[in-house]
Amino acid sequence: MFDDIIFDLYGTLVDIHTDEEKAELWEGMARWYRKLGVDYAPEELKNRYFSLVSALESDAGDAHEGHPEVDIGQVFGELLGTVGTSLDTLRMTAGRFRELSTEYIRLYPHATELLSTLKAEGRRVWLLTNAQSLFTRPEIERLGIEKYFDGIYISSEYGVKKPDIRFFQYLLTGRNIDPERAVMVGNDGRADIEGARAAGLHTVYIRSNISPIEPTPEAELVVGETDLERVRDFLIRRR
Repeated sequence: MFDDIIFDLYGTLVDIHTDEEKAELWEGMARWYRKLGVDYAPEELKNRYFSLVSALESDAGDAHEGHPEVDIGQVFGELLGTVGTSLDTLRMTAGRFRELSTEYIRLYPHATELLSTLKAEGRRVWLLTNAQSLFTRPEIERLGIEKYFDGIYISSEYGVKKPDIRFFQYLLTGRNIDPERAVMVGNDGRADIEGARAAGLHTVYIRSNISPIEPTPEAELVVGETDLERVRDFLIRRR
């Protein structure tokens, strides 16, 4: 029996495509920064952005973290300088960046039905996702699925990401979840499935359109496409 259902987000419940290389993004962001009083040429802004991200990732690695996660808010703060000290300014800047870089974002078919069915059955439903909080929390709200989760765990808020067992333990220990009665549903064989198995969880693997190219991992259920009706039926049977 599964009392607790833990979901990954992107590639599992949400289909998304972003492009952080396109010229329109950096032209738009340069205009945004000029409105805030910081003057960048588009190419200069792009190069500085990726340089700051790389530096943060290197610093995290120096701390001997197994799977460190950076906070993209630090990057936007550095780019904004003194005008970036306001949290509202950071949020608006991150929102603008995400809007310009996102080609599309949408729920997979039957995602809402899956979540609502589990809640109606009295299951506890959790989100454990490798993502940036400044991007992801507004997207969860806009997609209308926030209400289905008993708790939302985003890697940038914890400084560590899947498959690191510590990220799983923040949820399992903090919410008194018995791994033997819980299942992780995700689309990444290493981050979601191997990480969950190391934490003692049952697993459901979905090979979605944005899954990594990888061998199919071992899981209690393997779904060859994003068939959330099949996932729902499997979870309902395991009551």
